[in-house]
Amino acid sequence: MSTVPTYASAGVSARIERLEVHDVRFPTAADADGSDSINRADYSACYVELFTDGGPVGTGFTFTGGRGNEICAAACRAYAHLVVGRTVEGIFANPVEFWRSIVQEPQIRWLGPEKGATHMAVGAIVNAVWDLRAKLEGKPMWRLLAEMDSAELAAQIDYRHIVDELTPAEAEAILDDGRKGYEDRLATLERDGFPAYTTSVGWLGYSDDKVRALTEQAVADGWSAAKMKVGSPDVADDVRRAGIIRDILGPDRLLMMDANQIWSVPEAVENMKRLAAFDPYWIEEPTHPDDILGHAKIAAAVAPIRVATGEVAANRVIFKQLLQAEAIRVCQIDACRVGGIPEVVATLLMAAKRGVEVCPHSGGVGLCEYVQHLGMFEYLRVGKTLEGRMIEYVDHLHEHYTDPVTVVDGRYQVPTQPGYSVTLKDESIARYSYPNGPAWRN
Repeated sequence: MSTVPTYASAGVSARIERLEVHDVRFPTAADADGSDSINRADYSACYVELFTDGGPVGTGFTFTGGRGNEICAAACRAYAHLVVGRTVEGIFANPVEFWRSIVQEPQIRWLGPEKGATHMAVGAIVNAVWDLRAKLEGKPMWRLLAEMDSAELAAQIDYRHIVDELTPAEAEAILDDGRKGYEDRLATLERDGFPAYTTSVGWLGYSDDKVRALTEQAVADGWSAAKMKVGSPDVADDVRRAGIIRDILGPDRLLMMDANQIWSVPEAVENMKRLAAFDPYWIEEPTHPDDILGHAKIAAAVAPIRVATGEVAANRVIFKQLLQAEAIRVCQIDACRVGGIPEVVATLLMAAKRGVEVCPHSGGVGLCEYVQHLGMFEYLRVGKTLEGRMIEYVDHLHEHYTDPVTVVDGRYQVPTQPGYSVTLKDESIARYSYPNGPAWRN
């Protein structure tokens, strides 16, 4: 059974002494990196550090698109008094109480509840706590989760509003079943890595020539799956770009499409009739992220094309409804939109119960670093298969992390350093802090 170690004998305290927040922004909008049907963003991190007395620093963040990052930072500071002074041992002795103390803080919760900037701040802080635990135990996050006792891991979840879909007994049973064949899956993962797909070929702000060149490079680099953005003002532009990408990919590589919420339900159905000619594996975020029934209508109308969503689903309750309504065939959990590891684990377990594929959302700064751990854990202890599993990959901004992702031949390599892989380099924090970092002074 995995337990939080005692550090007193080693002279190391696991008491959280202070919380610091940094507003870190990268100027990606200028080159249209990350551009889609509704966003042209400066990829940003509301970055949290938890300092201990003599121990490691726990780090976490929530991802934003630039302006507004200061709102998440302010929310993190508002929650600081609920974290500072606690010990890691005390937090994990009663994890649901800790999670509720932040999520249901009786005054801040009015700004949510469990959604928006405040819940994203919760995710940053809770992930930093888990990063701290993983570092204290000397394990990468995927291994910490995969090796945890089923009862302890199931006990991290707040079931209050999802018990009609997932009970503690069901969660524990799924995790127990994940013990079967675990060593074989671990050997496969460490030998082959985890499947990935690239989104770098098809940002909506790129010219046709750039899309063509990037797709040709992706094929040359061995990618077997790629995603393009759709949702242009004129669907004919999407059709043209899809034709360029499909011609280069050929018939055997996967092509995914992402509308980033821009369409109404009827528009999604009609536009996918035209785009179906290019054999898309899925259509991602075809409509408003909270429209559960709309997603269900689209899913029924566009089948066998899969509907994928989840990157901005606010909490486990939204995922519960998407799954219960059979509105998605691909669950795209995001590491920091929801309230951290406990809510992610709850969602992964609900998806497993429904037999829904899990392909974590990534793409923004640090998200690849985060979600590689979630995909690997899901494979090892929850879903137990690589069928239909892929993690999104975008090839920029990794140089700012002390433990960046490694992708070889279209597969994530297994992280080995302790923690959640999201510790930013000090020089990157200094240079890109907003508004006074050198990158922003002009």
